[in-house]
Amino acid sequence: MRRTRILTAVLALAAGLLAGAPPALGANPAKDVSITADTYTWKNARIDGGGFVPGIVFNRKERNLAYARTDIGGAYRWQQSSKTWTPLLDSVGWDDWGHTGVVSLASDSVDPDRVYAAVGTYTNSWDPGNGAVMRSADRGASWQKADLPFKLGGNMPGRGMGERLVVDPNRNSVLYLGAPSGKGLWRSTDSGASWSQVANFPNVGNHVQDPSDTSGYASDNQGIVWVTFDESTGTAGNATRTVYVGVADKDNAVYRSTDAGATWSRVAGQPTGYLAHKGVLDAANGYLYLAYSDKGGPYDGGKGRLWRYATATGTWTDISPVAEADTYYGFSGLTVDRQRPGTVMATAYSSWWPDTQIFRSTDSGGTWTKAWDYTSYPDRANRYTMDVSSSPWLTWGANPSPPEQTPKLGWMTEALEIDPFDSNRMMYGTGATIYGTEDLTKWDSGSRFTVRPMVQGLEETAVNDLASPPSGAPLLSALGDVGGFRHTDLAKVPSMMFTQPNFTTTTSLDFAETNPNTFVRVGNLDSGPHIAFSTDNGANWFAGTDPSGVSGGGTVAAAADGGRFVWSPAGAGVHYTTGFGTSWQASGGIPAGAVVESDRVDPKVFYGFKSGKFYVSSDGGASFTASAASGLPSGDSVRFKALPGTKGDVWLAGGATDGAYGLWHSTDAGATFTKLSGVEQADTIGFGRAATGASYQTLYTSAKIGGVRGIFRSTDKGATWTRINDDAHQWGWTGAAITGDPRVYGRVYVSTNGRGVVYGDTSDTGGGSDPTPTPTGACTVTYKVTNQWADGFQAEVRLANTGSSAWSGWSLGWSFADGQRITQLWNAEYTQSGSAVTARNVGWNGGVAAGSSVSFGFTGSWSGTNSRPAAFKLGDQTCTVQ
Repeated sequence: MRRTRILTAVLALAAGLLAGAPPALGANPAKDVSITADTYTWKNARIDGGGFVPGIVFNRKERNLAYARTDIGGAYRWQQSSKTWTPLLDSVGWDDWGHTGVVSLASDSVDPDRVYAAVGTYTNSWDPGNGAVMRSADRGASWQKADLPFKLGGNMPGRGMGERLVVDPNRNSVLYLGAPSGKGLWRSTDSGASWSQVANFPNVGNHVQDPSDTSGYASDNQGIVWVTFDESTGTAGNATRTVYVGVADKDNAVYRSTDAGATWSRVAGQPTGYLAHKGVLDAANGYLYLAYSDKGGPYDGGKGRLWRYATATGTWTDISPVAEADTYYGFSGLTVDRQRPGTVMATAYSSWWPDTQIFRSTDSGGTWTKAWDYTSYPDRANRYTMDVSSSPWLTWGANPSPPEQTPKLGWMTEALEIDPFDSNRMMYGTGATIYGTEDLTKWDSGSRFTVRPMVQGLEETAVNDLASPPSGAPLLSALGDVGGFRHTDLAKVPSMMFTQPNFTTTTSLDFAETNPNTFVRVGNLDSGPHIAFSTDNGANWFAGTDPSGVSGGGTVAAAADGGRFVWSPAGAGVHYTTGFGTSWQASGGIPAGAVVESDRVDPKVFYGFKSGKFYVSSDGGASFTASAASGLPSGDSVRFKALPGTKGDVWLAGGATDGAYGLWHSTDAGATFTKLSGVEQADTIGFGRAATGASYQTLYTSAKIGGVRGIFRSTDKGATWTRINDDAHQWGWTGAAITGDPRVYGRVYVSTNGRGVVYGDTSDTGGGSDPTPTPTGACTVTYKVTNQWADGFQAEVRLANTGSSAWSGWSLGWSFADGQRITQLWNAEYTQSGSAVTARNVGWNGGVAAGSSVSFGFTGSWSGTNSRPAAFKLGDQTCTVQ
């Protein structure tokens, strides 16, 4: 379950970032673009978690100081006062995007202000940059960086082993780092400022997940996987004498130095045939505990053992809680209780079904109890209760048969830590969240302890697409691993991800611009349909039917009125359908794999892009014609969108550093494009509410403008740009999607590749609120009930400007005679007090020329009688009713 995380970053990046690393930020600024700056407040649309947390580290000197690392989403520090996590690596920029992958963390127990992070996402070609060790003297508020001459793999196989980076608990200027890829063991003697290889360390490791993998991902040597000190063999200010090192080598897994790293030898008598995922030393009783698995994890592992090594006598003892024949998993998560020597816990990290398992011993591994046991199969008795009310989506909306339960205790549980100051507090990482308890010792008394998410503030989803419709929920997202969410309140965790079906990864979503109750999404699923529809703004979904050959989500577009859809799935060519996907027809004239979008006004017009060519359909997707437009990016790293409210207005962003790269605009439905000369690079484009007095919607892009990479906003159709993020808020790679909010000026939603959905609000109030519209001249209203059922109905309102002057905004009022209540309204904002309703324009449809009209629709409830309103007023003017 949820094993697709490794592909999330790769597929997002393969679309374009890996075509070439962006150039240095010091390029000459463009001379024909004006750039200003704005102060923004940045937050996450709360999901809480959503990805794999392979490491949790508590400081051994200071109470409540803890850190967590993620595989692609940076590092976090625990805030005890709020019981939340604070992100620490948001300053990582576009060029160094790989440094959002954290392979190891170390907190200095001599000087708790110091913290270190070993960063780098992939050791193969997917990440063009080398790894680094980040060091901070202010608990991660600011960082210095020591570049390494090799790559690190925060999102590589084996990333749950560790910790690979450690600080000497007696002489804190000394640090060790275990490297992958045969690069060996490294040491710093100047608090992480410089590093050199430990030349005499005898073994660089040899374990690879899959030697036949030509991508280099699964075929890389997992290397040196953990280092731990025996602090009892040193004194303050002097280097610790005894150091243990874990190596990814099934025959030679553990090495030791007894002279502060001058010489090294294989520990005699050690078990073979397994990899030592963790080595945790309890100096109080002289035991080194080791958790073994036959695989490197975090997904794989079919057999495992737990061993105890007596440091004084050299005696090895198998302390496994179950017989080897009864394991179908490896052991990894490993911790000791520093307040109660002899208490040790471990996880069956790769037990996917029916659940993970956690083991606990209070006699140094002599005897064990389990977090859950079978009573009479398939029934289970749990020592814990689960409370996921703060993150209710962790149930996945599932209703499993015993022995499975929902929510699960976890999976990929390689991080497990008992608070060194509090025996009752434990945290552990899973593939989706951080769980924890604050009454752990109830385990020993026979009563149940409570497990809850301890993850607020840690946002780790990879974002593929975003939608902010003009009415209904402000934000819907397409995410890796957890599918996606509908946010009705950005500050609250949604109750559930998209279900029916529940895609492992949603790759694309869209809504009908003039009927935003209609949504479509596509994604990946091991078995089942790859497309789903909603008729209530994404609150509920139903599955469509796939065309033959579909293997993945691809991209999808909804017609402006929601009457048809065009889908470009993986594994099959572009297809179109009328209705909700019960029957598909192949589209002509457009190649397979094209990115597709819809015109936001004309329901028959769709667009596509593939390999430098722009395609247009004017017959609802049945056939496409290649545009004659030239000079567009030759590759497929392109994202484009059509502007709401204006037919044929298309913006296109993308490219690569070895060819055309930038931002293009078309006002003739893609027949021609004009490149904006002031934008050096652009990777996304989105639209939001127009600024006060502006005649065009606000543009947003993740781009390089004036030699600077950032998130930019334009209120004048790209003539000038404002950088709205800053160097402290960069979030690595932001090239998947961006959209403004059509209802809130200045609000922008930004995709990240592991830091969730980030949204920003401006301090510029120049467009923050509507002026009171004062249209003049005559008006006519057409009110039509388009559908009605037992207790509800749908209606459409058309407001026509029949005077001689244009309107720059409008506000239409009426009263219901029979107690009707609006439940949802689109293409306008509304308020209702009793029977009185006022509907006002949204940003893009405030301008209504003389002789033109604007329409909006709504759903409502009724009882008894559903008569239409008798009168409508535009401001103080009474309109003619048709």
